[in-house]
Amino acid sequence: MITSVQNAQVKNWAKLKMKKFRVKTGLFLAEGEHLVSEVHNSDWKIEEIIIQEGTNAPNFASEYPTIAVAENVFQHITDTKTPQGIAAIVKIVEPEWLDFSSVLLIDSIQDPGNLGTMIRTADAVGFDAVILGKHSVDLFNNKVIRSTQGSLFHIPVFQENLALKIPLLQKKGFTVWATSLENAQPYKEATVGNKMGLLVGNEGNGVDQSLIELADYNVNIPIHGKAESLNVSVAAGILMYHING
Repeated sequence: MITSVQNAQVKNWAKLKMKKFRVKTGLFLAEGEHLVSEVHNSDWKIEEIIIQEGTNAPNFASEYPTIAVAENVFQHITDTKTPQGIAAIVKIVEPEWLDFSSVLLIDSIQDPGNLGTMIRTADAVGFDAVILGKHSVDLFNNKVIRSTQGSLFHIPVFQENLALKIPLLQKKGFTVWATSLENAQPYKEATVGNKMGLLVGNEGNGVDQSLIELADYNVNIPIHGKAESLNVSVAAGILMYHING
């Protein structure tokens, strides 16, 4: 059992809280029994499982290198206030582009909860993929991973330049909707194509104007009450369910 936070391996685990070390190593930490189980039941690769002393390891843990640590060590490497006593070091997988017909395009989302919720909703709706543009919160931020509730391991998420990707999608027959408050039509009046890309943007500023200009349709969701706007993840959910019927 590892009992010291000064242990070299513990220091490396703790560094995975920082994006530059996740990029450098190609690894990230998934925390909690549900998320670890979701990784196990996916095509992603678990490098090792970390178990806090006194925690019962799930049966599948025996299939991986498993390391026991003291409570202070587990709290040092994790973010949650009440950790569940199990975490996994996971290898980042580069997804494969297939013959998709519905993709969620995300521009400059800053809130980890919003990003994770949209990935989870895209998975639930049956969208084929998510494309994350530049200037968004890191996909492997611990709060993003927790917010996906495991959907990160079941729907491909690409990280690309949207200004280049949108025209390529359109050449492949995609109709692209961009959410916008100005010069937009109610979403129920816009044409739903056989292949669809839905573009949503930053919580405060919306979709970048240069990307809006690339879209086939600018759409909005009518507001019937006194709220100024909808949360971006809620709006994305409404539109994705409409698109997928």
